Amino acid sequence: MNIVDMGSNVAAKLRASVSQGCSWLWEEINQKEETKLMVCVALVIAILWYARMAKKSSKGKLKLPPGPRGLPLVGNLPFLDSQLHIYFTSLAKNYGPIIKLWLGSKLCVVVSSPSLAKAILKDHDTIFANRDVPVAALTLSFGGQDLVWAPYGQHFTMLRKVCVREIMSKKNLDSFYTLRRREVRQMVSDIFAKIGTPVNFHEQMFVTSLNVILSMIWGGTLDGEERHTVGLEFRRGFEEVVELLGTPNVSDLFPVLSVFDLQGIVRKMKKLSSWLDTIMNLVIDQRLKKDRLAEKGEKEEGKEDFLQLLLGLIEEGDPKTSFTVAKLKGLLLNLLLGATDTTSTTVEWAMAEMMKHPEIMRRALEELEEVVGKNNVVEESHLPKLSYLGAILKEVLRLHPLVPFLVPRRPSQSCVVGGYMIPKGAQVLVNVWALHMDPKAWENPVEFQPERFLNATNKYEFGGNNFSYLPFGSGKRMCVGVPMAERMLIYVLASLLHSFEWRLPEGEKLDLSEKCSIILKKETPLIAIPMPRLSIPELYS
Repeated sequence: MNIVDMGSNVAAKLRASVSQGCSWLWEEINQKEETKLMVCVALVIAILWYARMAKKSSKGKLKLPPGPRGLPLVGNLPFLDSQLHIYFTSLAKNYGPIIKLWLGSKLCVVVSSPSLAKAILKDHDTIFANRDVPVAALTLSFGGQDLVWAPYGQHFTMLRKVCVREIMSKKNLDSFYTLRRREVRQMVSDIFAKIGTPVNFHEQMFVTSLNVILSMIWGGTLDGEERHTVGLEFRRGFEEVVELLGTPNVSDLFPVLSVFDLQGIVRKMKKLSSWLDTIMNLVIDQRLKKDRLAEKGEKEEGKEDFLQLLLGLIEEGDPKTSFTVAKLKGLLLNLLLGATDTTSTTVEWAMAEMMKHPEIMRRALEELEEVVGKNNVVEESHLPKLSYLGAILKEVLRLHPLVPFLVPRRPSQSCVVGGYMIPKGAQVLVNVWALHMDPKAWENPVEFQPERFLNATNKYEFGGNNFSYLPFGSGKRMCVGVPMAERMLIYVLASLLHSFEWRLPEGEKLDLSEKCSIILKKETPLIAIPMPRLSIPELYS
């Protein structure tokens, strides 16, 4: 089970899942004798497994971390809170910065201090470089052919090098500025057409992020009504993927029961994976046809898109990369999922926090007027001068870290951390939210104070070297999309602030409640009404 990806109401979902599974089992038992025997055997194996692990722990063969007592078979599952990041942080106050929980037959270890995060992510990085992969993720990632879920080794190293060298290099990202600018200006134009009417912030940001990454991946973009309808279709599909990855799965909790797929999660994920695979096949075929036509005539002018670059690696057949179509699809899927929901969620949090703190928004607007001016539009060349807006972004990522536990790790061998043994195969979570709320590292940690980053620029960069601040992780599995995220997040945020005034609909109150899932989202979407700030209408074209 991928516990970091649990959505809201975890305990309620688990009880519902168990209830549904029991209902299914009861029907099957009444209908088929062979199913009755198979399920009974599986349950006996699950109980024996749990008993063996509990006995092993009680004998002291492994000095496991402390943690709350659980129940037989289900362990601590019934006691989990929907706000998992807060729940784990409260447990750390009682049991210490490293704790254990039994989630069914799975041992989960959570660390919540900078020193222990450093031990996991740096000192023993290679041991903890593997992922703890839920069965739903295996289905989605073509069996671990992508970058996010691939096991640590030659395949992962090759994919990461390809991503860093061919996609995220400064040279390549610079060359795609025209595409990013086009989509951001289109976003401004779309919002200008909705002046005075409520705008769903997350939906608008998702469509913009999607178009940026589509343009960079295969030169494609969505125009007109297609921009809205297809963008929302992608959003619904991606949200369902995230929901399935975040649903507590009996198949992960009790692997011996995975053959039954009691909740139908694998079946649903296969359907979504097939949908995404069809889209990628169409895009790849179109690109190959386009390239063959170009070979017969004159070569296309302009920058190659990511898809051309990656198809070129396959054509070269370099044994050092052994790049295949399956790996290409996995990497494209990572880019699509990683560059859309994360960007839209971060920008939504930033706008919500500034609307809650008008004095912070006022100071950001003053900086924009000084650097950009009211008779100009925001360009990427302005961004290095927007230090206060950069501090706002860093504070948003501190207070609302995108992935509050990072992606869970799985040690390749048993390892001592903090004086306790973490067994091989355990699920290991780094509670980044707890690190970012640690009063020993942060003054008034619950307060939104961008000023804390103004005089500590080098101390709190996104490189993963300060283990009190890890919005993008650290070590070998650190997010490779940081260079693109740094450009896009502040560029989009600056353009939205500079072009429009934002207000809540009449009678509405700002709600900053969180929903703990793969991504730490707002519980309720931000709905805001834009009004023009610039006096020259042409600046909205």
